[in-house]
This record gives sequence, structure tokens and C-alpha cells, in this order.
Amino acid sequence: MTLSVPGLSPLPASDRAGTVMKALADYIAQSNLKPGERLPTERELMQSLAVGRSTVREVIRQFQALGVVESRKGSGTYLLRGISSDTIHMPLSIDAGTLREGLLATLDIRRGLEAEAGALAALRRTQADLDIIEEKLEAMEKVHLAEGTSGKYDLAFHLSVYDASHNPMFGQLLEQMREAFERFWTKPFDRPDFAGRSFPFHRTLFEAIAAQDADRARRETLTILEIVEEDIREMSQDTAQTMHKVSK
Repeated sequence: MTLSVPGLSPLPASDRAGTVMKALADYIAQSNLKPGERLPTERELMQSLAVGRSTVREVIRQFQALGVVESRKGSGTYLLRGISSDTIHMPLSIDAGTLREGLLATLDIRRGLEAEAGALAALRRTQADLDIIEEKLEAMEKVHLAEGTSGKYDLAFHLSVYDASHNPMFGQLLEQMREAFERFWTKPFDRPDFAGRSFPFHRTLFEAIAAQDADRARRETLTILEIVEEDIREMSQDTAQTMHKVSK
């Protein structure tokens, strides 16, 4: 049985998530969907746009992070505020010539966001927030000790700190820069030890948040990011030297 939705049509294969986001924003505007009304079901979106379940879920997740929709278990996804492709915040990216330049540019943004998010988390965190941060920290520590790197577990820890700030704009800003941010957790420069020296300071950051010490939380966050910057500069130089030797 075909579940196509009027106003939505199959999309080309390239950049599916971005295209789905624009198509859904256009659909919301053109169908005059109002806040509080339900969006088409996941299956309807899949069939109407000819995309997979994972793509639809990724776009809905991004819309949720932006505060555009909310998913209600057993009921569906509902519009929270009106939107169109002209007003939807598309993911931000940094047009940098090298990985080194891109990471350093993104790091400038991370400093401002994460230092303040950490300080606010220390002031505003609930016991439930603290339990989640500790859970993410312990998962990160376990993987790091076993493998020497913790990738997505490290990212999950930082996201839990953002959540504990209880300011949804931190999450929205991060969502816009997710692609740029995630490069920090994908073994840049093919070095699994990237930022490994910052590992102990995640525990001290947690302790500062637990103690509700905002100044210390800010300092611990900046210490982590200082180490990240050092590794970007050193490892990018090592990579450049290695490539130069190989090219000789």
C-alpha cells in the first residue's frame, strides 16, 4: 500500500538528509501545518520522499534539537512552531583549506560554548543530570582504558554537560555545527591518541560540576581544550612532515 503525501515527492540520492530537511520545511509551510498539528508518519515520509528510515529519523532528530517538532511516544511527531526552507537553520560548516585550519576554527567556537555550558551545568544541574553525566563519563573511561581512545563516548559526555546547562540553545547551536564538531572525535590526522592527554580532566570537570563550582568547571573545560589545540598543532605538523618525506 502506497502512503505518499501530497506535496512531497521522491528525492535525488545526493545529500539526502539536507534535502529531506528542506523538503519537510517546504511541506510544513505549503500545507499550512499549524503548531500542535501532527506531521506525516515516518512511513509516509519514507515513501513520499523515497528515502530510508535512518534519513527520516536523522532529520526528525535535527528538527527536535532545533525546537521545531516534538515526538510523542505512541502518538507521532508534532509541530511546535511554524517554519519554512527560508527560515530553517541549515547546518553550519567552516570552509577551511585544511583539516588543521578547520579544527582550529571550530575550536574557537567550542571554547566559548563549552566553557560557559560547563559553568552553567555546575550551577543548574540536577541530581538526574549528574547521574547521566557520570554514566557517560564512566562509559568513556571504560572504552578509553581499553582502546586508548573513546570517540563517540567522549562526545556523549560533552553532550550530557550541554544538556545539564538547561539552556536548549546550546544544543541547537551544537546541532547546527555537528559535522564540524564531530571531526574532533573521528581520529583526526589518523591519530587514535589525539587529545588523549585531556582524558583525566574529564573526571575533574565532572567533579567540578558535582561540587557546583562554576569557575572550576570553566577552568577544567578550558584545560581540556588547550590540550586539544596543542595536539592539533603538533599532530598536523607531524602529518605534514610525514607526507613531505613520502613525496620525496
